[in-house]
Amino acid sequence: MRKLMTIVFALSLLTAFSLAAQDTTQQDNMKSGPSTKATHITGKISDDGKTFVSDSDGKSYTINNPDAVKGHEGHHVTLKANVSSDQTSVDVVSLKMAGDTMKKDNSQN
Repeated sequence: MRKLMTIVFALSLLTAFSLAAQDTTQQDNMKSGPSTKATHITGKISDDGKTFVSDSDGKSYTINNPDAVKGHEGHHVTLKANVSSDQTSVDVVSLKMAGDTMKKDNSQN
């Protein structure tokens, strides 16, 4: 009888710990990040490659991944990017020179 009680106690502890582990993983879904749908925006990349100014409304965005636009500093481009929820920064998915057919794709598949 003592052996049976020890096994039941051990199983109940194991169950409790597994339920606690499942509960903590649900908190990762609450993070706010860029929108899930990429948007096309035409404008100019700054000379340092850290900001982008839109042609349509003159709005300035911070580029979260400046390596994606490396080599295009100061150029007029069309970005495919995920815009942040607060509309102040972008994660560049791909870019092409405005009026050009050449495309640089930086998606990580």
